[in-house]
Amino acid sequence: MDFQPTEDQRALRTGIRELLDGRLDRRLLLALADGKPFAPELWQELADVGVFSLRLPDEAGGAGLGMAEAALVFEELGRSLMPGPLAATFLASGVVPGAGTGDLVAGVVELPAAHTLVQHADVLDVLFVLDDTGVRCLDVKALEPGALALVAEPLDPLTPLHRATGLPAGEDIGGPETARRWRREGAVLTAALQAGIALRTTELAVAYAKEREQFGRPIGSFQAVKHLCADMFARAELARVAVYAAAVTLDDPDVPPGDCGPPVATAKVMADRAALDNARSCVQVHGGMGFTWEAGVHLFLKRASVLAASFGTAAVHEEALAAALTPD
Repeated sequence: MDFQPTEDQRALRTGIRELLDGRLDRRLLLALADGKPFAPELWQELADVGVFSLRLPDEAGGAGLGMAEAALVFEELGRSLMPGPLAATFLASGVVPGAGTGDLVAGVVELPAAHTLVQHADVLDVLFVLDDTGVRCLDVKALEPGALALVAEPLDPLTPLHRATGLPAGEDIGGPETARRWRREGAVLTAALQAGIALRTTELAVAYAKEREQFGRPIGSFQAVKHLCADMFARAELARVAVYAAAVTLDDPDVPPGDCGPPVATAKVMADRAALDNARSCVQVHGGMGFTWEAGVHLFLKRASVLAASFGTAAVHEEALAAALTPD
Protein backbone atom coordinates (compact mmCIF):
# COMPACT_ATOMS: atom_id res chain seq x y z
CA MET A 1 0.00 0.00 0.00
CA ASP A 2 1.28 3.45 -0.96
CA PHE A 3 0.18 6.16 1.48
CA GLN A 4 1.71 9.00 -0.54
CA PRO A 5 -1.00 10.98 -2.36
CA THR A 6 -0.78 10.99 -6.12
CA GLU A 7 -0.53 14.22 -8.09
CA ASP A 8 -4.28 14.11 -8.77
CA GLN A 9 -5.05 13.50 -5.10
CA ARG A 10 -2.87 16.42 -4.05
CA ALA A 11 -4.63 18.62 -6.59
CA LEU A 12 -8.00 17.51 -5.20
CA ARG A 13 -6.92 18.35 -1.65
CA THR A 14 -5.52 21.72 -2.71
CA GLY A 15 -8.70 22.63 -4.56
CA ILE A 16 -10.93 21.84 -1.58
CA ARG A 17 -8.63 23.74 0.77
CA GLU A 18 -8.60 26.83 -1.45
CA LEU A 19 -12.39 26.75 -1.74
CA LEU A 20 -12.89 26.48 2.02
CA ASP A 21 -10.18 29.00 2.93
CA GLY A 22 -11.79 31.50 0.59
CA ARG A 23 -15.30 31.03 2.00
CA LEU A 24 -15.11 29.86 5.61
CA ASP A 25 -12.95 32.13 7.75
CA ARG A 26 -13.03 32.63 11.52
CA ARG A 27 -15.41 35.58 11.24
CA LEU A 28 -18.00 33.53 9.34
CA LEU A 29 -17.63 30.61 11.75
CA LEU A 30 -18.32 32.85 14.72
CA ALA A 31 -21.28 34.40 12.91
CA LEU A 32 -22.69 30.95 12.17
CA ALA A 33 -22.18 29.96 15.80
CA ASP A 34 -24.21 33.00 16.87
CA GLY A 35 -26.98 32.37 14.36
CA LYS A 36 -28.06 29.42 12.27
CA PRO A 37 -25.05 27.08 12.12
CA PHE A 38 -25.49 25.99 8.52
CA ALA A 39 -24.19 27.63 5.35
CA PRO A 40 -26.50 26.53 2.49
CA GLU A 41 -24.59 28.42 -0.20
CA LEU A 42 -21.28 26.83 0.77
CA TRP A 43 -22.97 23.44 1.13
CA GLN A 44 -24.20 23.79 -2.46
CA GLU A 45 -20.74 24.81 -3.64
CA LEU A 46 -19.28 21.68 -2.07
CA ALA A 47 -21.90 19.61 -3.84
CA ASP A 48 -21.21 21.39 -7.12
CA VAL A 49 -17.50 20.51 -6.99
CA GLY A 50 -18.38 16.88 -6.30
CA VAL A 51 -17.69 16.44 -2.61
CA PHE A 52 -20.79 14.36 -1.88
CA SER A 53 -20.89 12.52 -5.22
CA LEU A 54 -17.17 11.77 -5.22
CA ARG A 55 -17.61 7.98 -5.18
CA LEU A 56 -20.46 7.76 -7.67
CA PRO A 57 -19.56 6.48 -11.15
CA ASP A 58 -19.22 8.92 -14.03
CA GLU A 59 -22.56 7.94 -15.54
CA ALA A 60 -24.27 8.82 -12.25
CA GLY A 61 -22.70 12.28 -12.12
CA GLY A 62 -19.80 11.37 -9.84
CA ALA A 63 -16.03 11.16 -10.15
CA GLY A 64 -15.65 7.40 -9.66
CA LEU A 65 -13.13 7.83 -6.85
CA GLY A 66 -12.75 5.95 -3.58
CA MET A 67 -12.44 6.27 0.16
CA ALA A 68 -8.80 7.34 -0.16
CA GLU A 69 -9.86 10.51 -1.97
CA ALA A 70 -12.82 10.95 0.38
CA ALA A 71 -10.45 10.87 3.35
CA LEU A 72 -8.35 13.65 1.82
CA VAL A 73 -11.45 15.76 1.21
CA PHE A 74 -12.88 15.18 4.69
CA GLU A 75 -9.53 16.02 6.24
CA GLU A 76 -9.87 19.45 4.64
CA LEU A 77 -13.49 19.77 5.76
CA GLY A 78 -12.39 19.03 9.32
CA ARG A 79 -9.52 21.46 9.07
CA SER A 80 -11.94 24.26 8.16
CA LEU A 81 -14.63 23.24 10.71
CA MET A 82 -17.21 23.04 7.94
CA PRO A 83 -20.59 22.66 9.70
CA GLY A 84 -23.30 20.24 8.65
CA PRO A 85 -24.01 16.49 8.50
CA LEU A 86 -21.14 15.84 6.12
CA ALA A 87 -20.55 12.11 6.63
CA ALA A 88 -24.25 11.24 6.57
CA THR A 89 -24.90 13.13 3.34
CA PHE A 90 -21.82 11.57 1.75
CA LEU A 91 -23.05 8.08 2.68
CA ALA A 92 -26.53 8.92 1.37
CA SER A 93 -25.22 9.90 -2.07
CA GLY A 94 -26.37 7.26 -4.52
CA VAL A 95 -28.92 5.92 -2.03
CA VAL A 96 -31.44 8.76 -2.11
CA PRO A 97 -31.77 11.16 -5.06
CA GLY A 98 -30.43 14.65 -4.44
CA ALA A 99 -27.84 13.93 -1.76
CA GLY A 100 -24.93 14.07 -4.20
CA THR A 101 -26.15 17.25 -5.88
CA GLY A 102 -26.81 19.22 -2.71
CA ASP A 103 -30.59 19.22 -3.14
CA LEU A 104 -31.06 16.98 -0.12
CA VAL A 105 -29.39 16.98 3.29
CA ALA A 106 -29.19 13.68 5.17
CA GLY A 107 -28.58 12.84 8.79
CA VAL A 108 -27.84 9.61 10.60
CA VAL A 109 -28.48 8.24 14.06
CA GLU A 110 -27.17 4.98 15.49
CA LEU A 111 -29.09 2.61 17.72
CA PRO A 112 -29.09 1.42 20.39
CA ALA A 113 -28.10 4.55 22.28
CA ALA A 114 -28.89 5.92 25.70
CA HIS A 115 -29.74 9.29 24.17
CA THR A 116 -30.79 9.37 20.53
CA LEU A 117 -29.32 12.69 19.41
CA VAL A 118 -29.64 13.93 15.85
CA GLN A 119 -27.26 16.54 14.49
CA HIS A 120 -28.58 19.46 12.39
CA ALA A 121 -32.12 18.07 12.46
CA ASP A 122 -33.54 21.48 11.51
CA VAL A 123 -31.98 21.30 8.02
CA LEU A 124 -32.41 17.58 7.32
CA ASP A 125 -34.60 16.17 4.60
CA VAL A 126 -34.04 12.51 5.48
CA LEU A 127 -32.74 10.69 8.54
CA PHE A 128 -31.05 7.30 8.35
CA VAL A 129 -31.33 5.00 11.33
CA LEU A 130 -28.55 2.43 11.78
CA ASP A 131 -28.84 -0.59 14.03
CA ASP A 132 -27.69 -4.21 13.99
CA THR A 133 -30.59 -5.20 11.73
CA GLY A 134 -29.82 -2.75 8.93
CA VAL A 135 -30.37 0.80 7.68
CA ARG A 136 -33.74 2.56 7.50
CA CYS A 137 -34.62 5.91 5.91
CA LEU A 138 -37.11 8.37 7.43
CA ASP A 139 -38.65 11.45 5.85
CA VAL A 140 -37.89 14.12 8.46
CA LYS A 141 -40.68 16.42 7.30
CA ALA A 142 -43.23 13.63 7.80
CA LEU A 143 -42.29 13.00 11.43
CA GLU A 144 -44.81 13.71 14.15
CA PRO A 145 -44.50 17.11 15.88
CA GLY A 146 -42.20 16.78 18.87
CA ALA A 147 -40.38 13.74 17.47
CA LEU A 148 -37.22 15.86 17.34
CA ALA A 149 -36.79 18.14 20.37
CA LEU A 150 -34.04 20.78 20.31
CA VAL A 151 -31.31 20.48 22.93
CA ALA A 152 -31.09 23.98 24.39
CA GLU A 153 -27.32 24.31 24.74
CA PRO A 154 -25.31 21.91 22.58
CA LEU A 155 -21.63 21.53 23.34
CA ASP A 156 -20.61 22.69 19.86
CA PRO A 157 -22.50 25.84 18.83
CA LEU A 158 -21.92 24.83 15.20
CA THR A 159 -23.61 21.45 15.73
CA PRO A 160 -27.19 21.85 17.00
CA LEU A 161 -28.66 18.69 18.50
CA HIS A 162 -32.20 17.35 18.67
CA ARG A 163 -33.30 14.49 20.87
CA ALA A 164 -35.34 11.94 18.90
CA THR A 165 -38.24 10.07 20.47
CA GLY A 166 -40.66 7.59 18.97
CA LEU A 167 -39.08 7.33 15.53
CA PRO A 168 -41.19 5.31 13.04
CA ALA A 169 -39.90 2.21 11.28
CA GLY A 170 -39.08 3.96 8.01
CA GLU A 171 -38.09 2.46 4.67
CA ASP A 172 -35.54 -0.36 4.63
CA ILE A 173 -32.38 0.59 2.74
CA GLY A 174 -30.23 -2.42 3.53
CA GLY A 175 -29.61 -5.25 5.93
CA PRO A 176 -26.95 -5.94 8.59
CA GLU A 177 -24.03 -5.89 6.14
CA THR A 178 -25.12 -2.48 4.84
CA ALA A 179 -25.21 -1.18 8.41
CA ARG A 180 -21.74 -2.57 9.10
CA ARG A 181 -20.40 -0.97 5.90
CA TRP A 182 -21.94 2.40 6.74
CA ARG A 183 -20.46 2.23 10.23
CA ARG A 184 -17.00 1.41 8.87
CA GLU A 185 -17.11 4.14 6.24
CA GLY A 186 -18.69 6.65 8.61
CA ALA A 187 -15.97 5.99 11.18
CA VAL A 188 -13.22 6.60 8.60
CA LEU A 189 -14.87 9.80 7.34
CA THR A 190 -15.26 11.04 10.91
CA ALA A 191 -11.66 10.09 11.69
CA ALA A 192 -10.57 12.12 8.65
CA LEU A 193 -12.48 15.13 10.01
CA GLN A 194 -10.68 14.64 13.33
CA ALA A 195 -7.31 14.38 11.59
CA GLY A 196 -8.03 17.71 9.91
CA ILE A 197 -8.77 19.26 13.30
CA ALA A 198 -5.54 17.84 14.73
CA LEU A 199 -3.52 19.24 11.83
CA ARG A 200 -5.18 22.67 11.87
CA THR A 201 -4.82 23.17 15.62
CA THR A 202 -1.13 22.32 15.24
CA GLU A 203 -0.81 25.02 12.58
CA LEU A 204 -2.64 27.56 14.74
CA ALA A 205 -0.54 26.79 17.82
CA VAL A 206 2.75 27.06 15.94
CA ALA A 207 1.72 30.32 14.25
CA TYR A 208 0.65 31.87 17.56
CA ALA A 209 3.82 30.66 19.30
CA LYS A 210 5.88 32.49 16.69
CA GLU A 211 3.92 35.76 17.04
CA ARG A 212 3.18 36.03 20.77
CA GLU A 213 6.06 37.49 22.76
CA GLN A 214 6.79 37.20 26.46
CA PHE A 215 9.87 38.49 28.25
CA GLY A 216 10.99 39.99 24.96
CA ARG A 217 11.00 36.67 23.09
CA PRO A 218 8.46 34.67 21.06
CA ILE A 219 6.88 32.08 23.33
CA GLY A 220 7.77 29.43 20.78
CA SER A 221 11.40 29.80 21.83
CA PHE A 222 10.61 28.38 25.28
CA GLN A 223 11.17 24.67 25.70
CA ALA A 224 7.78 23.94 27.29
CA VAL A 225 5.94 25.43 24.30
CA LYS A 226 8.26 23.68 21.85
CA HIS A 227 7.43 20.33 23.46
CA LEU A 228 3.70 21.00 23.26
CA CYS A 229 3.89 21.82 19.56
CA ALA A 230 6.18 18.88 18.80
CA ASP A 231 3.78 16.48 20.51
CA MET A 232 0.88 18.00 18.57
CA PHE A 233 2.70 17.48 15.28
CA ALA A 234 3.52 13.85 16.10
CA ARG A 235 -0.06 13.05 17.12
CA ALA A 236 -1.51 14.70 14.02
CA GLU A 237 0.80 12.90 11.61
CA LEU A 238 0.20 9.51 13.23
CA ALA A 239 -3.53 10.08 13.05
CA ARG A 240 -3.27 11.11 9.41
CA VAL A 241 -1.37 7.93 8.51
CA ALA A 242 -3.88 5.76 10.40
CA VAL A 243 -6.77 7.37 8.52
CA TYR A 244 -5.07 6.92 5.16
CA ALA A 245 -4.34 3.27 5.99
CA ALA A 246 -7.99 2.62 6.87
CA ALA A 247 -9.25 4.39 3.74
CA VAL A 248 -6.89 2.49 1.45
CA THR A 249 -7.87 -0.77 3.14
CA LEU A 250 -11.56 -0.10 2.47
CA ASP A 251 -10.74 0.55 -1.19
CA ASP A 252 -8.73 -2.67 -1.59
CA PRO A 253 -10.92 -5.30 -3.31
CA ASP A 254 -8.64 -8.07 -2.05
CA VAL A 255 -9.35 -7.25 1.61
CA PRO A 256 -12.51 -8.97 2.90
CA PRO A 257 -14.93 -6.59 4.68
CA GLY A 258 -14.46 -8.51 7.91
CA ASP A 259 -10.73 -7.71 7.88
CA CYS A 260 -11.31 -3.95 7.67
CA GLY A 261 -12.33 -3.64 11.31
CA PRO A 262 -8.88 -3.25 12.95
CA PRO A 263 -7.57 -0.47 10.65
CA VAL A 264 -10.88 1.39 10.89
CA ALA A 265 -10.93 1.11 14.68
CA THR A 266 -7.28 2.19 14.88
CA ALA A 267 -7.96 5.25 12.72
CA LYS A 268 -10.94 6.37 14.81
CA VAL A 269 -9.15 5.88 18.13
CA MET A 270 -5.98 7.68 17.05
CA ALA A 271 -7.77 10.50 15.27
CA ASP A 272 -10.13 11.14 18.20
CA ARG A 273 -7.22 11.30 20.61
CA ALA A 274 -5.15 13.52 18.32
CA ALA A 275 -8.01 15.97 17.73
CA LEU A 276 -8.97 16.28 21.40
CA ASP A 277 -5.43 16.47 22.77
CA ASN A 278 -4.24 18.86 20.07
CA ALA A 279 -7.22 21.16 20.55
CA ARG A 280 -6.54 21.30 24.29
CA SER A 281 -2.84 21.97 23.67
CA CYS A 282 -3.72 24.67 21.15
CA VAL A 283 -5.83 26.41 23.79
CA GLN A 284 -2.92 26.08 26.23
CA VAL A 285 -0.43 27.60 23.77
CA HIS A 286 -2.86 30.48 23.34
CA GLY A 287 -2.59 31.05 27.08
CA GLY A 288 -6.18 30.03 27.68
CA MET A 289 -7.40 32.72 25.29
CA GLY A 290 -9.07 29.97 23.29
CA PHE A 291 -11.79 29.84 25.90
CA THR A 292 -12.93 33.32 24.95
CA TRP A 293 -15.44 33.60 22.12
CA GLU A 294 -13.36 35.90 19.91
CA ALA A 295 -10.31 33.65 19.54
CA GLY A 296 -12.25 30.83 17.94
CA VAL A 297 -9.83 28.12 19.09
CA HIS A 298 -12.45 26.69 21.42
CA LEU A 299 -14.57 25.72 18.42
CA PHE A 300 -12.04 23.07 17.42
CA LEU A 301 -12.12 21.50 20.87
CA LYS A 302 -15.92 21.47 20.92
CA ARG A 303 -16.20 19.99 17.43
CA ALA A 304 -13.62 17.32 18.28
CA SER A 305 -15.69 16.35 21.32
CA VAL A 306 -18.82 15.96 19.21
CA LEU A 307 -17.05 13.93 16.52
CA ALA A 308 -15.50 11.70 19.17
CA ALA A 309 -19.03 10.48 19.95
CA SER A 310 -19.94 9.93 16.28
CA PHE A 311 -19.76 6.54 14.54
CA GLY A 312 -18.43 4.88 17.67
CA THR A 313 -16.55 6.31 20.62
CA ALA A 314 -12.89 5.53 21.23
CA ALA A 315 -13.95 3.05 23.93
CA VAL A 316 -16.20 1.18 21.51
CA HIS A 317 -13.48 0.96 18.88
CA GLU A 318 -10.86 -0.04 21.46
CA GLU A 319 -13.06 -2.94 22.53
CA ALA A 320 -13.56 -3.96 18.90
CA LEU A 321 -9.83 -3.73 18.25
CA ALA A 322 -9.01 -5.78 21.34
CA ALA A 323 -11.53 -8.43 20.33
CA ALA A 324 -10.07 -8.62 16.81
CA LEU A 325 -6.51 -8.98 18.10
CA THR A 326 -7.31 -11.52 20.81
CA PRO A 327 -6.90 -15.17 19.74
CA ASP A 328 -10.04 -17.30 20.01
